[in-house]
Amino acid sequence: MTLPELTDYVSRHFARTYGRPPRWIAAAPGRVNVIGEHTDYNDGFVLPMAIERYAVMATDSAPSSSSISIRDTSEGVEPATIDLSLPVKPGKPKWSNYPRGVIAGCLARGINPGGLDVLLHSTVPLGGGLSSSAALEVCTATLLEAVTGKKMDPVEKALLCQQAEHEFAGVPCGIMDQFISVMGRENHLLLLDCRSRQTDLVPMNDPSVALLIINTNVKHELGSGEYAKRRAQCETAAKILRVPSLRDADPDALESAKNKMDNVVYRRARHVIGEIERTVHAAEGIRASNWPTVGQLMYASHASLRDDYEVSCAELDAVVEIAEGIGLKGGVYGCRMTGGGFGGCAVALVQAGTVEAVSKKIAVDYKTKTGIEAMIFSSRPAAGATILKG
Repeated sequence: MTLPELTDYVSRHFARTYGRPPRWIAAAPGRVNVIGEHTDYNDGFVLPMAIERYAVMATDSAPSSSSISIRDTSEGVEPATIDLSLPVKPGKPKWSNYPRGVIAGCLARGINPGGLDVLLHSTVPLGGGLSSSAALEVCTATLLEAVTGKKMDPVEKALLCQQAEHEFAGVPCGIMDQFISVMGRENHLLLLDCRSRQTDLVPMNDPSVALLIINTNVKHELGSGEYAKRRAQCETAAKILRVPSLRDADPDALESAKNKMDNVVYRRARHVIGEIERTVHAAEGIRASNWPTVGQLMYASHASLRDDYEVSCAELDAVVEIAEGIGLKGGVYGCRMTGGGFGGCAVALVQAGTVEAVSKKIAVDYKTKTGIEAMIFSSRPAAGATILKG
């Protein structure tokens, strides 16, 4: 659904749920990372784009209440109630910790919306590595801005949402997901320097190419400890290399120190150092519409994530192998896993005229190889968080 269609859908659903129309509606997109995986918490570069899938929240004041009540349009999702008269802390249901953390951060900044009735609807696939959590966090912050009329600086807003994920959801994520959900721009990717937080919009308006997102429908859980383990391994490598972070290391320094670190730590560092370089080169390639080069960098990224960082899985590898088999002759420039790993999505750069044929081929072959139905869609680079009403 487009944003106008989502606005209409959520308005009608809100009226059915609460018996009155919503006064404010906000939306924030999910994202796909074109390249630059597990570099963000190493102070490196990432190259995400906002996708045309959104978390949308509609609300109206609930004057007789000091609580924010959030209901979801999906059946079977437990509603959440957040009492503003008490300090906001992590609680149940588990999913509510994403908005809880944002609400706590907003209250600490004097952004207090008072009692609200909220309806949430999300078209970002859950557990697919497309940042449904950041979309929910940024949507919550944007909704509270709309209600109170108090606008935050975009960087402050993104960092508030990241902090919510750290402290309330217990996921030590980097800054990429929240930054692109806040700052995405139509027909642009965002080259983000995760150390300086400088952003550089990279135009991607060449109509001859498209990005396909292939959801393996294998769900992952970033909080399972694997994410934190790899972060710790990167910090170990940086200490051995005597640099503040792996952003400051280069391949020669890593090779010189190879005998000082165990093989796993070495391979983790090799992925990060190489991925930072690949990301910068990919941004240059996109600016120049050098799609074959960008595609090769995507394949190299996947191989490194599979072999050195070990965050891929059989299903993601199957998608990339199918894409490689289709090749340039069939319209595929490159493909890689995207997101934290252990399932979720792959992203493929394809010739625009082949989207339908490539999608069909990947779907059929993936089902044959795994027995699982993939969900495949294409997206143009979308705009970041927006107030749709109010």
